[in-house]
Order: sequence, then C-alpha cells, then structure tokens
Amino acid sequence: MFKQSKIYVAGHQGLVGSALMRKLGSENYTNLITRAFGELDLRIQNDVEDFFAQEKPECVFLAAAKVGGILANKEYPADFLYDNLMINSNVIYAAYKHGVKKLLFLGSSCIYPRLCPQPMKEEYLLSGVLEKTNEPYAIAKIAGIKLCQAYNQQHGTKFIACMPTNLYGPHDNFDLFSSHVIPALISKFCEAKKQKKRDVVVWGSGKPCREFLFVDDCADALIFLMNNYNGSDIINVGVGEDIPIVELAFIIKNVVQFDGNILFDRTKPDGTPQKLLDITKMQDFGWQAQTDLKKGIEKTVAWYLNNYN
Repeated sequence: MFKQSKIYVAGHQGLVGSALMRKLGSENYTNLITRAFGELDLRIQNDVEDFFAQEKPECVFLAAAKVGGILANKEYPADFLYDNLMINSNVIYAAYKHGVKKLLFLGSSCIYPRLCPQPMKEEYLLSGVLEKTNEPYAIAKIAGIKLCQAYNQQHGTKFIACMPTNLYGPHDNFDLFSSHVIPALISKFCEAKKQKKRDVVVWGSGKPCREFLFVDDCADALIFLMNNYNGSDIINVGVGEDIPIVELAFIIKNVVQFDGNILFDRTKPDGTPQKLLDITKMQDFGWQAQTDLKKGIEKTVAWYLNNYN
C-alpha cells in the first residue's frame, strides 16, 4: 500500500476495524473509505457491487463479520452462518470484479479442529471435526478462505488471509449475551464492583486455555501482511502462548480491583479445550506482538470505564 492508496476498511466500527483505522491514521494513510452498517449492508450483493463500482478501492481489509461468544453462536447459528457467508462472498467477489489490487481477509483461530494438535499450524485446517459451539461461524470463515484461494488460482488475484487468535481491546463488544471471554469478564467484574457484589460467576470449569492478542497489535500485523505478503497460504497471527481461563479471571479481577470471590459454573460449556496458534511464519517474517496481556487488559478496562455507564 502507498500512503495515498484508496483503502476500504470493511467493518471499520468494530473491534478490529476501529483498530485498523487508528493504526492506518497514525501511519499517515490518508485515503480511507468507510461505510457504516446503516449506509451499506454487506449482505446485499447489488449494494456491495454498486459501492465498489462507485468508490473503486485499491486495497481492502475485510474485517466485517457477525461475531459473538458461545451463547450467541448457540442461539443464532443460522444468522452466524448466513450473514458471514454473504458478507464474505459479496465483498470478495466485488473486489475481483472491480479490480481491487489486494484484499486481506480476516479469519479466526476457530477454523481449526476442536481437538487440533497444539500449537495449531496453518496446515491443520480441515484435518478434523470443528468445535460445535462455533461451527457455523467457523464454516463461514473457512468458506471465505477458500474463496480467496480460488480467485487467486483461477484469476490471479492477490487475496490473502490471516487467522488471528482471540482478540480484545477498545471498541470490543461488552454485552454479556454476545461477547467473548475477556470483554464479558471485564463487564462482570466492573459491574460487580460497582454494585458491591460478593461473587462473580465465570462460565465453565476455568480449565480451557486460550491465547489472547491485543487488537492494536493485530492491526499492526494486518498492515504488515498487506505490505509484505502475497501468498495464498493462510497465516496465523498471535502471541505464541496461552493461559487458562481461571488465571485470566484472576488477572481481570486484580486489574478491576474487585474484592469478592470468583465462582465457576461447571454446568456451562467450556468450548474447545485449548486454542494456541503456531506463529512460526509470522516470526520468520520478523513480526511479533508488543503488548503483554496484563497491559492490554489494563488499557481495555480503562476504555470500558470511560465509555460505559
């Protein structure tokens, strides 16, 4: 990308998209295109094609998606599958049809099998059964990956795909019904402290291990890949280490300064036992994350307190 390249950030108001906007702005990319959901519904093919025909972006970051935690995926499987299939298909096709020079598709570590060998290498994709609690979302993301690869093979496009690990940070979704684990726990602990509750209940046993990447580091990785990678193989983006949920809960408890107890509800699902990415390829490129987990959580808690009642 050149500093004056016309860059479309799809999903610019979301967790990753807003981080991309901050990072692109700080690096003096000045020709950024955005559309809010109310202005452009990416599920509607004709509207997406009209937008691409009018704006003619040169580069596209496809960070738009319907996302949510275990509960939301369980309650709305059709929405997660349909919405994400349509978003991915419409944007990738329009990018091909209207001559986009390069597109980066944002996947997810949930594409890998439930009982995948750890750490998860890129070549483990489609080597086993998916985790049931997020299968519709994962299938849509896998379809997006394969669509990018198919256009590269058939039409010579430069559509790349990266798989970030679990992300968190400013502009995350803190709604308890649809959020992921870090924003959900931040919301729970902050509200429990505010209401002077004695306990905070955490779903599951606390034993599953997860890897977490601060979203500003993810944005840095996406821009790095857009400028330095042209292959069709997917690329993992993470920090290379994970943490049990029980330890994560205590970190957030201490950052929030909640004085009560943590209770684990073992009647609730744990999800995948472990999700740790193999990040050898990114390390070989010379990229690594800069924000440790505690510092990232401190920044996220501060943002939450400044933006939520």
